[in-house]
Amino acid sequence: MITTRFAPSPTGFLHVGNIRTALINWLYARHHNGRFILRIDDTDSERSTEEFTQAIRKDLAWLNLNPDAEYKQSKRIELYDIRFEYLKTQGRVYPCYETSQELELKRRIAIGRGLPPIYDRAGLRLTIEEHESFKAQGIEPHWRFRLDHSKPIIWNDLIRGPQRFDPALLSDPVIRRADGSWLYLLPSVIDDIDMEITTVVRGEDHVSNTATQIQMFSALNAEIPDFAHMALLTGGDAKISKRFGADGVADFKAADIEAIALESLLARIGTSDPVEAITDLTPLVENFDFKHFSRAPARFDMAELKHINARILHILPYKDVASRLPKDMDEKAWDIIRPNLESIQEAKFWWNIVKGDIEIPQFSEEDKAYLETACQVAKGIDWASEPWNALITTLKKESGRKGKALFLPLRLALTGQNHGPDMAGLLPLIGRENTLFRLNKAIK
Repeated sequence: MITTRFAPSPTGFLHVGNIRTALINWLYARHHNGRFILRIDDTDSERSTEEFTQAIRKDLAWLNLNPDAEYKQSKRIELYDIRFEYLKTQGRVYPCYETSQELELKRRIAIGRGLPPIYDRAGLRLTIEEHESFKAQGIEPHWRFRLDHSKPIIWNDLIRGPQRFDPALLSDPVIRRADGSWLYLLPSVIDDIDMEITTVVRGEDHVSNTATQIQMFSALNAEIPDFAHMALLTGGDAKISKRFGADGVADFKAADIEAIALESLLARIGTSDPVEAITDLTPLVENFDFKHFSRAPARFDMAELKHINARILHILPYKDVASRLPKDMDEKAWDIIRPNLESIQEAKFWWNIVKGDIEIPQFSEEDKAYLETACQVAKGIDWASEPWNALITTLKKESGRKGKALFLPLRLALTGQNHGPDMAGLLPLIGRENTLFRLNKAIK
């Protein structure tokens, strides 16, 4: 069974790049009738908080990206210890004692000599006496995974195609700190094995991590999953990251963006598929294909998001929005008002135009005379059958007006606005008594 995972660190709120990663993982799993797992990567105990964990769950729920299972890495430390001890017996991990300052100095020297700034494996050359000396001084080692330099690391990426890395040009990655805490790489592999993850979908900034992790899968005698590395999402001139203030769910909610609008955009930007106005995720699931993804960076544009948001609002059914509309606004009213909306909150504005008090502008004496005629006509038309058409048809004959001169004074007197929903639909909502009241008010 195809199984994907979204593995955020609860060290901050999700940003739009994270959301896209979660969405693509969810869509791929659902396309194959597979499983989507939420894994909270909270091994960084100093920065991880329960507040952020709860926020991640809440954000995914708002997006309707409900996981089939959830795990927290902080509850799985014993498993990591067991696999770590196994790698020790196989000679695939080794202790090192350099400080961060010493490592930085080595890096600068290598660059100065025109060499790749990779770790020189000095930890492998330590003698038993040197290890004992560090121990006697109370210095605990950090641990690195020993890459196998005997053959290239090769895989066929679902987006980027054939990939090839020379492991000799990569540093043996640090996998465990001197205080015993874990870095990202090895626990992630152990979890992917244990959770039977078949496909790892993430950003292209993880490509080199994938090269080292493929060797970790092999060292643990596990099947290597498929990998799909998406081009990074950009906003303006830089990649999007939570450390640089990128929009998150709270920002989208504050901007009155529908979850489905955000997903419609994020699922298709950076692909050959058009961004479409949809009301549920079904079309995105059915048409999902990594072959349509481009390797070029995808630009996230808030203006484009607002545009697709408006298009979606114009087709959203009443049942999907009823709980967020004014209490007495029914399905008929929604169908009339929604074509003019850019955000759901604007429905409240227009409903107040229909039912509340409005500010009526001042009119010229000529327009007042025209509106007085309109008031008399409005009293005699049949309000049970298309009152707007009956009103303007009679007024056109009696006043000789047409076009803007015929319609605009009526719209201004009845709504206080020079634009808005179709008056043929709006007038029955305003009703006979309110129409007469507003026309009388306009001519005073």
